[in-house]
Amino acid sequence: MKKDKEPDKDELRAEYKRSDFPAGLVRGKYAQRMRESSNIVVLKPEVARAFPNEDAVNNALLSLTELARKTTRPTRRSTGSPKKRASR
Repeated sequence: MKKDKEPDKDELRAEYKRSDFPAGLVRGKYAQRMRESSNIVVLKPEVARAFPNEDAVNNALLSLTELARKTTRPTRRSTGSPKKRASR
């Protein structure tokens, strides 16, 4: 049994006409939108070797953010009056 030849990738299927696409055909039309809405993060190889799986990365980042939250102090509010300079 012979295999059918693969259709040419650059050609439209027979049931479509170019007039069916009034805005034209654009490669990667939605690529930017996907990049902006994606939540995929690519780690450097050195970082990826340090963590065996997704849960390990999430636990490390959550503990880091918790530590940062606990160790930062709220800033003091200004009293409204300027500090007096010490005379020399």
